[in-house]
Amino acid sequence: MTTAPAPSPAGFAGSRLLMRAGAASLAVGVVAILVAALVGGRDAAAGAAVGVVLVLLVFGGGALMVDLVAGVLPTASLLIALLTYTLQVVLMGLVFLVLTRSGALDDTLDRAWLGGAVIVGTFAWLACQVTLATRARIPVFAVDEAGAR
Repeated sequence: MTTAPAPSPAGFAGSRLLMRAGAASLAVGVVAILVAALVGGRDAAAGAAVGVVLVLLVFGGGALMVDLVAGVLPTASLLIALLTYTLQVVLMGLVFLVLTRSGALDDTLDRAWLGGAVIVGTFAWLACQVTLATRARIPVFAVDEAGAR
């Protein structure tokens, strides 16, 4: 005998996962900013801060978009996820191109700390998101009411 899970508000599981992954990435990012400030000074801390904000905006925006589409049209989730991933890669490349051409990576931001913060923040985001998604109890089918056979 199985029991149906209690219904949850639409998008609740996805938004909770998004908030926790963002919090994990932010926590790792704050540590990276502090270490950068202690080791490399102001330019390193600024580079790490820009990297953390970039990760939070790109991954947060992408995950929010996929979560919203999955709530409205679940059959389009995979397509939107693939398109969102492509857009995230392009957006990240464009941001680095703009930062390089503006000269900010040479003057005010430390290139190594920015890249390191992006890499560490991305790993933290992905590790948290994969862990939470595998532990989440999200039904993949609708359970009929008991006795309505």
